[in-house]
Amino acid sequence: MDIEVRIRGLMMDPSTNMPIVVLKDVGSDAVMPIWVGIFEANAIALEIEKMTAARPMTHDLTRNLVRHLNGELEKVVITELKEDTFYAVLWLKQGDEQVAVDARPSDAIALALRADCPIFVADKVMETAKLNTSGPPEGPTAEQLRGWLEGLNDEDLGRYKM
Repeated sequence: MDIEVRIRGLMMDPSTNMPIVVLKDVGSDAVMPIWVGIFEANAIALEIEKMTAARPMTHDLTRNLVRHLNGELEKVVITELKEDTFYAVLWLKQGDEQVAVDARPSDAIALALRADCPIFVADKVMETAKLNTSGPPEGPTAEQLRGWLEGLNDEDLGRYKM
C-alpha cells in the first residue's frame, strides 16, 4: 500500500549542509527526510515558490514533453530504500497505456510539483525511513534526527513549508 505525502519543507541538514526534502504523510504526523543534491533542491524550491526561469529547466522540459505527447503524469511513488538510497517510479499514462519509469526521487518530486500530481511513498519505505533515518554516515544518529525532524515548526522550515 502506498501512503500519500506532501512536501512539508525544504531545508539544510545542519550537520552536513546538504539539502533535505521533508515529506509528511497526509494522514498522520509521520515525516520522512530525503537528502537531495543542491541542484535538485533548487529545482524543487523554484516550483514551490512558483518562480519561472527565462528558459525551461530540465523538469519543465520533461513535463512539456509528456504533455505534447498526449501523456499525463498520474503519480510518483517512492518505492524502495536500499543501502541508504531511495528509488522512485513515475506512473505515466498515454491513452489506455500506463507506463512505469524509473526515476530519482528528487527528480520525481520536482516533476510531480510541475505536473500537479500526487506523491506517494510505499508503506514499507515510510516505515523503514521513519525508523532508520541514518542519512549521511557522518550525520546524527537516527534517534537524534527523528527527534529533530518531529520538533520542527513552521519557522524552522522557512519559506518552503506547504
